[in-house]
Amino acid sequence: MIQPQSVVPNLQLWPIGNCQVSGLVDRTGALVWGCVPRVDGDPVFSSLLNGDQRDAGIWRFELDGQVSASQEYIRNTPNLVTTLTADDGSAVEILDFCPRFERSGRMYRPVAYVRIVRPIAGNPRIKVVLNPTKNYGAELAETTHGTNHIRYLSGAQSLRLSTDAAIGYIQEGRSFRVESDTHFFLGPDEPFVGNLRETVRSMEQKTRKYWQHWTRGLHIPLEWQEEVIRCAITLKLCQHEETGAIVAALTTSIPEAADSERNWDYRYCWIRDSYYTVQALNRLGALDVMEKYLGYLRNIVDGARGGQIQPLYSVMGESELSETTASYLAGYRGMGPVRKGNAAYKQVQYDCYGQIVLPSAQAFFDKRLLRMADERDFENLEQVGKMAWAMHDQPDAGLWEFRTRQEVHTYSAVMCWAACDRLANVADHIGKADRANVWRERAYAIRAKIEDEAWKENGEEGGHYGASFESDYLDASLLQMVELRFLSPDNERFQQTFAAVERDLRRGDHMLRYAAEDDFGAPETAFNVCTFWLIEALHLAGRDEEARTLFTTMLSHTTQSGLLSEDLDYETGELWGNFPQTYSLVGVINCAGLLSKPWSEVR
Repeated sequence: MIQPQSVVPNLQLWPIGNCQVSGLVDRTGALVWGCVPRVDGDPVFSSLLNGDQRDAGIWRFELDGQVSASQEYIRNTPNLVTTLTADDGSAVEILDFCPRFERSGRMYRPVAYVRIVRPIAGNPRIKVVLNPTKNYGAELAETTHGTNHIRYLSGAQSLRLSTDAAIGYIQEGRSFRVESDTHFFLGPDEPFVGNLRETVRSMEQKTRKYWQHWTRGLHIPLEWQEEVIRCAITLKLCQHEETGAIVAALTTSIPEAADSERNWDYRYCWIRDSYYTVQALNRLGALDVMEKYLGYLRNIVDGARGGQIQPLYSVMGESELSETTASYLAGYRGMGPVRKGNAAYKQVQYDCYGQIVLPSAQAFFDKRLLRMADERDFENLEQVGKMAWAMHDQPDAGLWEFRTRQEVHTYSAVMCWAACDRLANVADHIGKADRANVWRERAYAIRAKIEDEAWKENGEEGGHYGASFESDYLDASLLQMVELRFLSPDNERFQQTFAAVERDLRRGDHMLRYAAEDDFGAPETAFNVCTFWLIEALHLAGRDEEARTLFTTMLSHTTQSGLLSEDLDYETGELWGNFPQTYSLVGVINCAGLLSKPWSEVR
């Protein structure tokens, strides 16, 4: 018999959300993670990181005599259906969603979680366990109640549960028979307007319709359609629509490996991660995400006033993200610490200049955009380019965010080259030949520097690009030199570098980001996006059969929800790291596009 409260946490999680708030539902149908009033807020549902205190920070429905649970999304939506079955054959369905649809001329996306419990067999009896926490798990939210609602008073934002279930049963933790659809709306602390049953059902139908119409506009490959659609929907859930920011993941402090203390808060907008996310969704035609994100970038560039760009910001564009620990949360499986904030905001990572210019450049060419970029935007973007030019050969923490050392990282230098190269293209396009010459000359100079400083001769074995100018160790980001158009796939230096990276960093079907020791010792897990970069490189090398095999293997590691976290134990296959990880989902989309058979084969 299943005892939901004793289930050991793992990453078999199902995201729900509406681009304002999000939640993660575990394999028993319990809502175990969710922050308010936005993704980087206080986790009112903190059970995922509560260690043994699994009854705190959770919302679950316990079915008397439960023996099984199964889950699936409603097609082409993040609306989740969980079916719980008891030993006597009785069963209920739990329908979870966060409302999202157009209302009164704007998108309605409240700070709200909606759950509908439906009896589908026998005479099911359930108990509602709803225990929001506040102050990062420090204590349970205080409650008051009325005839048809319970108020949960927390520091971040008080919530109100409106329901047609008996309030007394919920408060006293009593099980009761579910004889008809029962509705739960946990949202803002204000009276629920309208008929609860009819309004909640209408919300679900409208939310379903929104997502299915959004998905209908995607340009997807012939093969792996369901996988690509699920990753695209989840990437959109990672965007905070109010500002356009895109977070790296919906969680904090899921360790990259067991007891590694590589526990980081990923609920922020990394310029690098967002670049890859926008690039992947743009390939699918999801222009709305890019438009919102370009607005976010323009605000970041304005705020920098021509100065240094940070590697990450809050979803509201806040620059100071002081890193502390949540002492009341034991961590995922008790593997703390649980961090809030991320000290990487203090680092210098010069690749971010390229990652601002590359997506912004499209706005000068893409006539689908509601707001195309103009000369004033080019002038502002040149300020970013000037920083790329100034810093291309200066030490930084690199894309892997080393905390105790700095070098001139090749990936950062190539991204600075890309910033200058794309600015030259834009200048040509808008008729500024003099500025095009300036940026092209700078791009040439950076290229020469990289070729001279990053290339490492290795005697009879030839040579390879190093991860940094100062060292000859390798990292997987060198495989991105083709994607960034710095090298062509048939370039001899790239081919030699690919061979060296594969030899040193490949572990069976998976890829390390680097093998050298870092601030926490030698890496213990594969970095999923690097495995996708390996698959892309295999395709470029004409090794398509091997690439497809590796891609199939990676898809076999996805959760039942069709998603991936950041890391994977290449010996056991277990997923680790924050979830769902945008990098990893981008890898699925990009590789599916590269490897799929063309649509012409079915026409």
